[in-house]
Amino acid sequence: MRVLVYGAGVLGSLLAVRLHESGHDVSLLARGARLEALRRHGVQLAEGDSPVVRRVPVPVVGNPAGGYDLIAVLVRAHQVDPVLESVADLGGDVLFLHAWAAGAEPLGAVIGHERVLLGFPTGGGTMHGDVVRYRAPGFLTRRVPLSIGEPGGHDSPRLERIVRMFRSAGLHAKAEPRMDAWLMTHAAIAVPLGQAAAAAGGPVALAGDPDAVRGMIHRMRQDLAALPTPPVPRGLAVALALPDGVLVPVIRRFLRSPTATRSGLNNTSPATEAAELERLAEQLRARGR
Repeated sequence: MRVLVYGAGVLGSLLAVRLHESGHDVSLLARGARLEALRRHGVQLAEGDSPVVRRVPVPVVGNPAGGYDLIAVLVRAHQVDPVLESVADLGGDVLFLHAWAAGAEPLGAVIGHERVLLGFPTGGGTMHGDVVRYRAPGFLTRRVPLSIGEPGGHDSPRLERIVRMFRSAGLHAKAEPRMDAWLMTHAAIAVPLGQAAAAAGGPVALAGDPDAVRGMIHRMRQDLAALPTPPVPRGLAVALALPDGVLVPVIRRFLRSPTATRSGLNNTSPATEAAELERLAEQLRARGR
C-alpha cells in the first residue's frame, strides 16, 4: 500500500516514522521551512525531555503527484478545507485522523463520499524547533487505540487492510463501528475542557477554580445531551452523571496531573488551539440542530 501522510506536525511525523521503519511505502507531505528541514535532517525525534535526538530519513514531498492507495490526514479541524482541495485529485482513500464533529458528509462532498474514512489518533507532544518531542502513552503504545471507521459503520476490506497495516507497524489500531458518534462525543468533552483551560490560563489554574470546573462539567453535560446519537463510549456519559461533589475533585486532580499539564491543554499555540476549538464547537451546534 502506497501511503501519503498529510501533515508533518507531531502526530503526522510519528505516524510516518512508524510506517517507514516497518517497511511500508510512505511519504510525508510538508511545505516551506518544514519541508526543507525534513529534507536536510529527516524526522528528528526525542522522547519527552531526553537529550537524545534520533533522525529518521522518511521520504518527504512538497507537491505530491498522486498514485496513493491511502492518504492519512493529520491536521487541525479548522485546517481541513484547504486539505480537501489539495487531495481531491490525488486519488486513493482518505483517512481523516483528527478531531472532527461534522461527520463524513462535508468531506465526501468535496473529494467523493466513497473515498472517506474517519479516525482519531491518540498521543501527542510538541515541536521544539524541528525536533518532535513526543510523549507516551499514545498510539505509539499498546495502551490507547488508534480508532478507524467507515462513515456508515460497516466493515469493509479497505478498513481491514488499513487496520492490518497500522498493526504491522506496531500501532494499536482498531476498527470502530461508531466512529462518527465517537468523534462527536470527543468534541463534546474536548471543547468545554479546552476552552475552560484556555480561559483560566492552563489546566493547573483551572484546577484551582472549583466553580469554573463545575461550569465546565455543566457544559459537557449539555453538549452530550444535544448530540443526535448516544455518546460513544457510553461510559463517558455515565461518569459525567456522577454528582458534582464526586466529579469535581476527580477532574481537579486530573488537571494537576502530568497527563494534563503535558497535554494540549498547555498548548504553546493558543491561537491555533482556539481556532480548532471554535470550529469543533460550530460543528457540534450544527449537528445538535
